[in-house]
Amino acid sequence: MHRSMDEPTGAAGLPAARSHPTVRPWPPPLAEAGTELPDPAVLGALLRRHGWQRRGGAPGRYGRWTPPGSAAGATSLLVPESAAFPDSGELIEEALLALGRSADPSARDVLVSLAVPSDEIRWWREVPESAAGAAGAAGWTEAEELRSAARQVLMAGALAARGRAGYHGARHRRKARAALDDALIGPGADGRSLTAYVPVASGRTVAVQLCHALHATREAVDYQRATGGMEAFDSAIAAGVGRELTEALIALVRGSEGARIDLRWAPAAGTPDGCPARPAPVEFSPGDLPALRAAGARYLRDEPAVQVRLTGAVVRLRRSGPRGAGIVRLRVLAGAEVAHVRVELDEEAYRIAGHAHLVGLPLRVEGRLENRGGFRRLTGASQVAPVQVDEAERDRLMKALQENVDFFEEACAGEEA
Repeated sequence: MHRSMDEPTGAAGLPAARSHPTVRPWPPPLAEAGTELPDPAVLGALLRRHGWQRRGGAPGRYGRWTPPGSAAGATSLLVPESAAFPDSGELIEEALLALGRSADPSARDVLVSLAVPSDEIRWWREVPESAAGAAGAAGWTEAEELRSAARQVLMAGALAARGRAGYHGARHRRKARAALDDALIGPGADGRSLTAYVPVASGRTVAVQLCHALHATREAVDYQRATGGMEAFDSAIAAGVGRELTEALIALVRGSEGARIDLRWAPAAGTPDGCPARPAPVEFSPGDLPALRAAGARYLRDEPAVQVRLTGAVVRLRRSGPRGAGIVRLRVLAGAEVAHVRVELDEEAYRIAGHAHLVGLPLRVEGRLENRGGFRRLTGASQVAPVQVDEAERDRLMKALQENVDFFEEACAGEEA
């Protein structure tokens, strides 16, 4: 899904990650001489965002910038005010080269944002002070908890961007993950923070939705703590709040003294419609956990089942004897935003499912997709029938059958007796 900036290409359990943008030289090599240099205003905005200080410069012409915490006289960058001056291109190239050679972590962050215009989402998590914390580092468990919670928050935003629901379960997961495929995640220099870079081209809708949902959650929690009522959580569904987000925030805050999420828009893309230019950071504390837990339970309980008519390939059949009803597992091809469903079929429908699998045909079935188990179970199945498909899809289904023929024969033993 979202890829760490610190993990090597091909790390176990992750898709093959692309190279970190900062490993490429700035300015681009001669073979890429046509590559456009960044807008000076964008570079200046990113430097300011990441803590660089402007320390003078010719007014109206260029500014002199130094890294966070640098004393006067430290190595600096000269950044032009605009691209209108004859030497603007040279100054930008020199500034990018200096950033690439800088050991300051903020220089890497600036180059990442320049390489791929991205909205930045930052997490801070306050944990009880320890010897490692006093030295500006975080323990392994603390770092993993922060990374896991951040991933959950991003997934909640991606799910909300696919559709509003109090509880998504297994629905929309594939497309939500696809929306985060190009996101990068990197730890902060203090070991207690994390930044996600969500490319504008593929993930802006996720960032916008997350902005609305986080503020709506904060308002709903405040309302619940002040009045005891849960009504605000019901209306917050329209802003993208749901069980997935409340569970992510619980994971973020649990075991800490508080957490904060801050979102910054990509300067090169500007502010999205309907959003503030500088969204206020959203903070949550351990005192918010009871409200978040109650909201999550409410969302899970109240999300209704969905009537669907789906098409799926049979990937597993099971029943206790040679006759009677059985359980079929379908890989969903159309009709529902889930990857697999489990269906209980009567004897005749089970026989139809077995025959369809043998000849490489998917099934069409109607029923209710239940929220129990995360919308992975279809109940009240009816209208079970095989569906004709094109030859390419049929060949692919048959190949899958041949690869699992031993399992299939065992599962269907005695069906025709």
